[in-house]
Amino acid sequence: MSRKIGKSKFIILYHRTPFDEAKNKSGERIWIDQKSPNGIIPTLRNLFKSRVDGTWIAWREVEKVEGEDNEKIEMTEPSSFTLQRIPLDKNEISSFYHITSKESFWPILHTFPTYFDVNNADWNIFEEVNKRFAKAACEEAALNATIWVHDYNLWLAPYYIRNERPDLKIAFFHHTPFPGNDVFAILPWRRQIIESLLCCDIVGFHIPRYTENFARAANCLVGAKKGPKENVNTKFIAVGSALTEPSVTPWLAHAGRKIKLLSSPVGTSPGLIQDLIKDENVKQHIYEIEKGTKKDRKLILSASRVDYTKGNEELLLAFERLLEKRKDLHGKVVLMLACVAAATGMKIYEETQRSIEEMAGRINGRFGLIDWVPIRFSTRRIPYEEMVAWFAKADICWITPLRDGLNLVAKEYAAARKNRGGVLVLSEFTGASVLLNGAVLTNPYSHRRMDESIEEAIGMNKEEQIIRMSSMSKAVESYTVDDWAIEQLEYLDKQVEI
Repeated sequence: MSRKIGKSKFIILYHRTPFDEAKNKSGERIWIDQKSPNGIIPTLRNLFKSRVDGTWIAWREVEKVEGEDNEKIEMTEPSSFTLQRIPLDKNEISSFYHITSKESFWPILHTFPTYFDVNNADWNIFEEVNKRFAKAACEEAALNATIWVHDYNLWLAPYYIRNERPDLKIAFFHHTPFPGNDVFAILPWRRQIIESLLCCDIVGFHIPRYTENFARAANCLVGAKKGPKENVNTKFIAVGSALTEPSVTPWLAHAGRKIKLLSSPVGTSPGLIQDLIKDENVKQHIYEIEKGTKKDRKLILSASRVDYTKGNEELLLAFERLLEKRKDLHGKVVLMLACVAAATGMKIYEETQRSIEEMAGRINGRFGLIDWVPIRFSTRRIPYEEMVAWFAKADICWITPLRDGLNLVAKEYAAARKNRGGVLVLSEFTGASVLLNGAVLTNPYSHRRMDESIEEAIGMNKEEQIIRMSSMSKAVESYTVDDWAIEQLEYLDKQVEI
């Protein structure tokens, strides 16, 4: 790597770009907002408003990498920063992202070791892509700059950055779960991954359980010293369900350095959601939903992706059992299953989608009436304004992943239902389950608990709904996506001696 010193004081490394690339009527390239304006992307972009000469590093697809330089684009709205895109060819993207990341890392991170496939993974390509991200960051970074690396796709970047530029401050945020050490240790590259993350100044996770899992892995696999445990922050539920933790390791010491561990869940934007509910376009979507749903029918919403970790098949089977048991609910409940299709070319997701479609079709064929289709099923990516309308109208939001790092849909539903009642049925294997006190927690691995929880939700009176939803609305308002970003970065200014 070059030892060139750049001008950027703040750099984000994220495989996702801050805008989507499109073309106007004249065929010229333009940059447009993502279909979902909520979440972390706008928040990360907004960080550049207060940081001069910032850089965002992502990738772009090219036919051939040879002869292609990193593309640099000066962004001016709504924040001023440089977007730098690293060229990757189709084979590199497939190997790095779809195979190594999704077929090897994803099942381990979500504790599905039987889905783990090491045979197709090309570790050399994964290393090379991480080196390119790290090199771009080092060349752009000013002296003592801050580098914020995002997610497991860039696990190795901190190591390469630290070796080349020891002056830099490095933060890493892990957007997925971090599994128990016995599962993580399945990865043949476990030591290299841990050693790289320990090159950071801060490593952040959504909830204390993931933080604690990482601390144990670092201690067991490379001998990192654990700091004395502290009680978890009061924003977390400390006892009672699958992912609760009463205490957490605050730091690790390794190779003469001290690494801060931070449990810091991504927030949502409750103010934006409340404003959207009043928007005329959203009101029109609400009207269309009302028009398509009889007044005496309870609307149940479940929104996720086609992915074996999301529990869609378990949810459909629970809904089928509900209709078998409760004939009084025939014609009285409708399940809207919004299940975004995965990218093409990934066999495991294609099989999962086919299974979901077959289940939904069987249930509709078995129970449907002339004027009642029990399940509405959509695999399209629903625009965010329309999704907010579904939040506003859904009597129940049913979110039951087998494992999920956080689940923003649960938080968004709570934000949309402020002062309105509604019931959130939530898997206790989501990170959000230790944040939303008031959700009806369920175990998607248990038929009995799944059946009990959906019946409890259907039968819950309005008074209890409002009490529970008030608690959850306060939780999402007290810790927003902006609070998350501030908490992550402010620790970089606190230099602590070992």
